[in-house]
Amino acid sequence: MSTLTLRLPDEKHERLRQLARHQNVSLNKLFDELATIVLTEFDAFTRFRARAAAGSREEGLRLLDKLDAAERSEDT
Repeated sequence: MSTLTLRLPDEKHERLRQLARHQNVSLNKLFDELATIVLTEFDAFTRFRARAAAGSREEGLRLLDKLDAAERSEDT
């Protein structure tokens, strides 16, 4: 495991501390969870770009339509 030192403005640090408290986790755990979210989004974007480059534009648009439909069904 690695140690990381971050320099943040005091106001942002306090808001993150409040968020961690609200979620009942340590500040360390909050940053770990936030890093996981960002890396997961990056990996998904990278995979999508690779598949898009290898596939057809029409297939990509069909997949985006499918994703939009799934999100709309979750909202209802």
